[in-house]
Amino acid sequence: MQLDLLNNKAFRLFMLLGGFFIANALIAEFMGVKIFSLEETLGLKTVDITILNQSGFSFNLSAGVLLWPVVFLLTDIINEYFGKKGVRLLSFMAVFLIGYAFIMLYLSIGLKPSEFWNTAHIDPEWSADRQAQMAMEVGNYNTAFGIVFGQSLWIIIGSLVAFLVSQFLDVIVFHQIKQWTGEKWIWLRATGSTLVSQFIDSFVVLFIAFYIGAGWDWSLVLGIGLVNYSYKFTVAIILTPLLYLAHNWIDNYLGQELATSLKLKAMNTE
Repeated sequence: MQLDLLNNKAFRLFMLLGGFFIANALIAEFMGVKIFSLEETLGLKTVDITILNQSGFSFNLSAGVLLWPVVFLLTDIINEYFGKKGVRLLSFMAVFLIGYAFIMLYLSIGLKPSEFWNTAHIDPEWSADRQAQMAMEVGNYNTAFGIVFGQSLWIIIGSLVAFLVSQFLDVIVFHQIKQWTGEKWIWLRATGSTLVSQFIDSFVVLFIAFYIGAGWDWSLVLGIGLVNYSYKFTVAIILTPLLYLAHNWIDNYLGQELATSLKLKAMNTE
């Protein structure tokens, strides 16, 4: 039985897609603590956008945006071949593992550090000036560790709720479009469902984490959400050709008969 399962192409495909899906979601959560300037990263001049009479908005984005589009791309591929059940299973697994990881990180932050580790990032063979510079930039290593991994509880809650809501919405929109169009227009059901779900994701996480959790003004939350979504919208469009490459590879790997069978079953699962 075990050998039959491991040699089953559909099972191996689900494990591959599911593993990559969960890994990307988990990594994106931890990367998300870093905020970067998209314009400066690309060597461009920082823009100054005015939204709802508030100026100063620019493309300062969470580093997690590098991977979340991949997660939603994988959602659509999994949805195509394994249906709602497959996406729901992996989404709940991802949320459980992300929550588990944060609990373990909070426990690790509370551990008493070894004395030498607080300055382990400073090489004694460096020059005195370089050691002083590193000490000034990083400070106490244990404190830096706590700041980086000790995210606000509201941010964690907002992120996980937004992830689940957007995933389930993605599934619903994807299948609704597929019922209307059949097997045609992969780009429409995949990219369309991603654009809708990422719109919701962009605002739910900000609303919970900063409007409820930090008391930010609603216009500020809305402005940041619109800037973030404009980036996600653009990336979702750019990634559309990858859907066709992924579908072609999977269909060739599974064989046309098995691929068609999985797609039909996926449409009929609840």
